[in-house]
Amino acid sequence: MTFDPDDFARTLDVSRETLDRLKCYAALLEKWQARINLVANSTLPELWRRHFLDSAQLLPLVRATGAEPVETWLDLGSGAGFPGLVLAIMGAGEVHLAESDQRKGAFLRQVIRETGANAVVHTARIEALTPRRPDVITARALAPLDRLLPLAARHMRKESEIWLLKGQHVEEELTQASISWNMQLEEFASQSDPLGRILRIRGLTPCRKKTPSGNPRR
Repeated sequence: MTFDPDDFARTLDVSRETLDRLKCYAALLEKWQARINLVANSTLPELWRRHFLDSAQLLPLVRATGAEPVETWLDLGSGAGFPGLVLAIMGAGEVHLAESDQRKGAFLRQVIRETGANAVVHTARIEALTPRRPDVITARALAPLDRLLPLAARHMRKESEIWLLKGQHVEEELTQASISWNMQLEEFASQSDPLGRILRIRGLTPCRKKTPSGNPRR
């Protein structure tokens, strides 16, 4: 069954103004897709479920679970802007989009100009980006957890949270990541993908390395 903009608006209870801005974003994405590969062509017929709903579902979850207001976000490997640019258009706060590809960065900036989104694009590698210390770090389809968590860790402060959109292999990724990282973890079901999971990670710290004797290294 097709999931269209009106279905999106009803599911997340967004205003007509916000929906119009997201429609502008969708139109620009389809226009630019002819020139650069922003998303898989096979997902375009399901754009509003596969990309917009998948991204937007984070906002009510973050607001419902957080004790403090979330004002700043950092989206790692933004690509076509999912989830960070969707969150910015929906009024999440100040969103920083980290995307090293210059052409994708140009696309993101055009969407920001035409929608008035509260977002800033950083066209730099995540490893080279000046640490942002946001309230929330997000990522979607960027890398497995054991490679993603070190990238996120350098941008965190003690109170920062990581919210990740993950697919069906998330348990394998968590098992591998737990070898090197301690974390407080919560999992939520995805509204857009029956096999998908949303991860909320707090208190991320590297595991203490062990000496050859088996004792933790201080």
